[in-house]
Amino acid sequence: MIEITNIYKTYDTGNKALRNINITIEDGEFVFIVGRSGSGKSTLLKLLLKEVEPTSGKIVVNDMNLGKMPRRYVPKYRRMLGVIFQDFRLLKDRNVYENVAFAQRVIGASPRRIREKVPVMLQMVGLSSKYKSYPQQLSGGEQQRVAIARALINRPKVLLADEPTGNLDHHNAIEIMKLLDEINRMGTTVIVVTHSNEIVNLMQRRVITMDRGCIVSDEEGGLVHED
Repeated sequence: MIEITNIYKTYDTGNKALRNINITIEDGEFVFIVGRSGSGKSTLLKLLLKEVEPTSGKIVVNDMNLGKMPRRYVPKYRRMLGVIFQDFRLLKDRNVYENVAFAQRVIGASPRRIREKVPVMLQMVGLSSKYKSYPQQLSGGEQQRVAIARALINRPKVLLADEPTGNLDHHNAIEIMKLLDEINRMGTTVIVVTHSNEIVNLMQRRVITMDRGCIVSDEEGGLVHED
């Protein structure tokens, strides 16, 4: 479970990025966070990743109070999360297999475990035949699938996706969202930050809408309407 309670975030510049944010996300939920640029979506994600600290308030992820977490524990905490970015962030000098295996090596997995796990993840995202390909040889949709496999191989309880379809065409965007939906149905909590109203309306899951640092609506099966 994720509990975000009375969170405020004011940057040193004076920008009040978040104001009195209260969100509870149950284990296994699929949640969209939407809003215009500057609404506070990215800051909220950075707080969950512990990249920035709140000015006040409390965040608890899987019974861990992030405000009381020792700095030395932060890397271990982040490895418990799966994270997907708009720009994929793959290692250009490593092939598909090595990119996914890298996440296992970081946590000290044995070579045998890596050999067992990586093919399973590549099969799940539909890239078994591309395991020797390098990122520049893949389409955008395929690169995002590699990023998803890498994010999931350590079996995170929570998957954070920051504009995961932002650089993809319509067909690939739909395919990626179907994959995230499948992952969610397997028990992983999925939180997607997106600008795409079309994707949100297609999925019809919980939608938290932000505006100028505040939550303006929180609806199950919500639809986003164009202004």
